[in-house]
Amino acid sequence: MSGRSSVELLGAIERQMTLLEGIFHAVGQAMEKDVKLLGRTANSAVMIAGLLDNYYTCLETAFVRISSCFENRLGPKKWHSELLEKMTLRMEGVRIPVVSMENYANLVELMEFRHFRRYYFELQYDWERIDFLVAKMRDAHPRVKEDIARFVHFVKGI
Repeated sequence: MSGRSSVELLGAIERQMTLLEGIFHAVGQAMEKDVKLLGRTANSAVMIAGLLDNYYTCLETAFVRISSCFENRLGPKKWHSELLEKMTLRMEGVRIPVVSMENYANLVELMEFRHFRRYYFELQYDWERIDFLVAKMRDAHPRVKEDIARFVHFVKGI
C-alpha cells in the first residue's frame, strides 16, 4: 500500500470511528431517555432499530474502505457477510485481522438484523430482540475500538 493510500485509509477509518462513537452514544441516550419517556412502543422500537442499523452500516463502511485498500475481492452475492468474514482473516504479508474472532459473532448478529430491517420493512419489533441487539452492540463496541486501534497501529507501521 502506498503512503498516500495508507493516509487516506487512516483518515477514512478515523472518520467512521468518530461517527460510530456518536451512534453508540445515541443508542445509549435513546434507551435511557427517549424509551423511558415514550415507553417500549412500536415507535420507540423503530427508533432504536434505526440506530442499530446505522451503527453496523457505519462500521461496514470502514470495512469496505479497508477491503478496497487491501484488494479483498467480494462476490456480488452475500458480499456483506463475505466482507465481515474477510475482516477476521490474517493475510500473511498483507494485513492483520481487522475483527477479532471474539467479536465476530456480535457483529454477525448486528449485520443480520440490519439485513432483516432493510429488506422486510418490519414495523413491529420484538422488544426482547431489540434488547438483545443493544446488548450485542454494547458488548461489541469496546472490542471494535480495540480491534480497529490494533489495525490502525498496523497500517501506521507499513
